[in-house]
Amino acid sequence: MNQRINITLKLFAQYREGNFKVEQRVCKSGTTPQDIIDELGITKHLPLGILMVNAKHENEKYVLQEGDTLSLFPKVGGG
Repeated sequence: MNQRINITLKLFAQYREGNFKVEQRVCKSGTTPQDIIDELGITKHLPLGILMVNAKHENEKYVLQEGDTLSLFPKVGGG
């Protein structure tokens, strides 16, 4: 059976440009942050800086669970 999960997706800084700040999403069970990053295409111009799930650092292979909040931050330069 193809189960679905509900997550909250938050984009920060330049990732918001032309997109959204917060969005509720329904994803198939087994979805990873990398799947969502690929779907959005947000890292084509700005590399990923920080990826958090439920305010904890995770990696792109983490399997998202029902109710998770995924936060994506681009790499920020400066000096």
